[in-house]
Amino acid sequence: MSSERKLRYAMVGGGHGAFIGAVHRKAMALDGQFELTAGALSSSPARARESGAALGLADDRNHGSWQALLDDELRRRPEERIDLVSIVTPNHVHHPVALAFVQAGFHVVCDKPLVHTGAQAEELAAAVRRAGTVFGVTYNYTGYPMVREARELVRGGVLGALRKIAVEYNQGWLATAVEHGGANKQADWRLDPARSGSAGTMADIGSHAENLAATVTGLRPDALCADLSVFGAGRRLDDDAQLLLRYRDGARGIIVASQVAAGLENDLRLQVSGTLGTLAWRQEEPNQLVHSPVDGPRRILTRGSPWLSESARRAGRIPSGHPEAFIEAFANVYLGVAADIRARAAGRAADPLEADYPRVEDGVQGVRFIEKVLESAASERKWTALD
Repeated sequence: MSSERKLRYAMVGGGHGAFIGAVHRKAMALDGQFELTAGALSSSPARARESGAALGLADDRNHGSWQALLDDELRRRPEERIDLVSIVTPNHVHHPVALAFVQAGFHVVCDKPLVHTGAQAEELAAAVRRAGTVFGVTYNYTGYPMVREARELVRGGVLGALRKIAVEYNQGWLATAVEHGGANKQADWRLDPARSGSAGTMADIGSHAENLAATVTGLRPDALCADLSVFGAGRRLDDDAQLLLRYRDGARGIIVASQVAAGLENDLRLQVSGTLGTLAWRQEEPNQLVHSPVDGPRRILTRGSPWLSESARRAGRIPSGHPEAFIEAFANVYLGVAADIRARAAGRAADPLEADYPRVEDGVQGVRFIEKVLESAASERKWTALD
């Protein structure tokens, strides 16, 4: 593979009426690393082809199903094939599509949560190991420069021994019965157990909270106590979650995830406290990281500043004072995937600072975590072990 050419990708899902597919495409276009070459953009063949045509896909690479897409790619000469597939479908489609493309030797990027069950997650991870392919999971909040700065500060011991990890992710878009009448496509599938899986809000945004805490601190809880609630009348999946976490080294944690917090938009907050201070970051003000040391004045670190870690500096594109946000964070995940694909094609190990992205193992951990949350919420025991 020439290091100069763009990586060819196909998209499964993300056609007319979808939200996140357009975000992925914009993020992948940002740095000139990728080009959309093929697709199966909807579960409806007619809508899939209509969506692909609107995006300029050639007729022979604009498919009515993901199976037809895969069959067509395998018929092509290797130098004509896509390099990776981006999966942006409702959750129930993730496993069959990802597994089929991995087994066929293609690189994959998949939205979260990875799959429905731990067994599916383990099967997929094993397939990735056998195939030796790149597999990214779009926990996109890990792509923010100041999240990466928080991670580097924790790694560097700036907070000392960690004591408290708190993540809140509050939205209000399900505070009313938006799913009634089928007018809201996003609510329709996210509140359907057949498509979303066994969890609702916990899978949709709680998975982000879990991954954000783990990415920044490097810690995984060994026990949890979960309370899941359903506030919307007639809903079959949780729309509110509260978790207490215990870590092996003595740290404690809290995760709050709600989609019925009326009036709130996308209020994701992280706070990590240790013996030497506290770090605080908020997604709606993403270019700032607040550091409150135990023995000095509070300081506000800003994106693009020359004294940030190399990891944080690499994640920025424009000078400080110019806001960067959601699309750029997504793009940083894809940049990491691109760097890994190019390195493997060249027969070398990727630079860890370049190939910085959530991997299939992170997706597996997220699915296991959701399953334990469900187990805890259904149990009368105070604590459920994560084994």
